[in-house]
Amino acid sequence: MKYKLSDICSYYKKKVDVPGLTEENYISTENMLPDKNGVITATSLPKTTQTQGYQERDVLVSNIRPYFKKIWFADRRGGCSNDVLVLRAKEGVDARYLYYVLADDNFFDYSMATSKGTKMPRGDKKALMEYEVPDYGLEDQQKIAGLLSALDEKIQLNTEINKNLFDQVMALYKHTFIENNVERKSCRADEYFDITIGKTPPRKEHEWFSTNQQDERWVSISDMGNCELYISNTSERLTHDAVRRFNIVIVPDNTVLLSFKLTVGRLAITDGEMVTNEAIAHFKTNMKEINPYLYCYLKNFNYQSLGSTSSIATAVNSKIIKGMPFVIPEVTELQHFNEIAIPAFAAIRSNQTESKSLSELRDSLLPKLMSGEIDVSDIDL
Repeated sequence: MKYKLSDICSYYKKKVDVPGLTEENYISTENMLPDKNGVITATSLPKTTQTQGYQERDVLVSNIRPYFKKIWFADRRGGCSNDVLVLRAKEGVDARYLYYVLADDNFFDYSMATSKGTKMPRGDKKALMEYEVPDYGLEDQQKIAGLLSALDEKIQLNTEINKNLFDQVMALYKHTFIENNVERKSCRADEYFDITIGKTPPRKEHEWFSTNQQDERWVSISDMGNCELYISNTSERLTHDAVRRFNIVIVPDNTVLLSFKLTVGRLAITDGEMVTNEAIAHFKTNMKEINPYLYCYLKNFNYQSLGSTSSIATAVNSKIIKGMPFVIPEVTELQHFNEIAIPAFAAIRSNQTESKSLSELRDSLLPKLMSGEIDVSDIDL
């Protein structure tokens, strides 16, 4: 037997007064998911607190393309924009189970297939509530939610540990190299590093772009905004033919990346070989022990001091990036810093690798649990 989504949850759209509406509890399609530090921050607030409200343990789903795959299990109460669906589990339904029903790719595929509109398609709310869901009793719902939540909680714990580790490294960097005001040598960045720039094949020629896992991971500024310290996942890939045809630079493993167009100053370190678009610079070096210092240096750098090549947005060009100043650390300073920084960066990378594996396991289990392919009735939690 199959239920409909309307059998296990209710759709809330009533506008209510949300006292204390802040950037941390106003949810829109753009800011629905936490950033790499687990923080949700709205870019702008509505002019009135009369807005669509949500409660803790509601499930919020973005209802407009290209944000269909955004979903959030509310850990607070607040308000949200009209393009966000607020779904609340009915009595006898586990709220976390409802979240995983809606996190299943099958639901997102259904949302896109039944959406209406051409320029910015929106999910058809009536059709969405007709979505078929598995016939699970409360006990099995809780088992499914428990299995998947355990994986998500470990991923979240790794994220928190990594943030704490990096905060410690950054504090040590500032104490060693900023507060300790000694004279150090400096040079152009391209005198110390081999700085290269990525490239984008012609967008209209779709044959160069790929989602095949065997093709080259192609880093965008958006990808850098979604990753933690190390970047391993990208939303798009380039075929090997594209890399050869357009002579696109392959970036080595453990290389610091810096964005310098439109969004200036995003950073990531490559986890394996990758390629990037033309808005990202690669600070290549054979002295990998400099990377923790370089990352912190670029994180702390004042990019406003470089000026801007655009009158409508902050942007610098590759020439400016290559010529930017780089302060060379003293050998003893760097050794002292690296006693903490190198093990911390290694631990962060290890935690990210584990989280990636756990995420892949969760994503493979989810559809099997929802379809009944995996029987949870005998699982003792």
